[in-house]
Amino acid sequence: MHSGRIWRGLSTGAAALAAAVLFALAGPGVGAAQAAGPCPGHKVRTLSFSTGKVVLYKKRGYVCAVTYAKRPGGRKVMSVSVQARGSRPVQEKGRFTRLAGPVKVHAGHRCVWVKGAVGRVKVSSGWILC
Repeated sequence: MHSGRIWRGLSTGAAALAAAVLFALAGPGVGAAQAAGPCPGHKVRTLSFSTGKVVLYKKRGYVCAVTYAKRPGGRKVMSVSVQARGSRPVQEKGRFTRLAGPVKVHAGHRCVWVKGAVGRVKVSSGWILC
């Protein structure tokens, strides 16, 4: 008789624990992480063009960039590139449905050159964030 109560208590406790874990995993923290964007830091620039936009973020000397398609959906050729002055560019290019990147470089206090493309339309910043 006592063992039945113990098992009911254990199963109730296990169910409560499972619910707490699921709530913690799917709770408000997930939405906050998604809202923050794919790059660390704060947004410093947006380069818009007819088929998309490139968004730049900066944190502690690092610059991160992502190209977003204006109309997400089917796979299309997309690219993003960031180059700190005096260094080689870091880029990602391929067929994506929503975004290309993120790509991140350590720029320190140097200027950066950012490029992005969705389909055949491209954007190039010139030297910025100097």
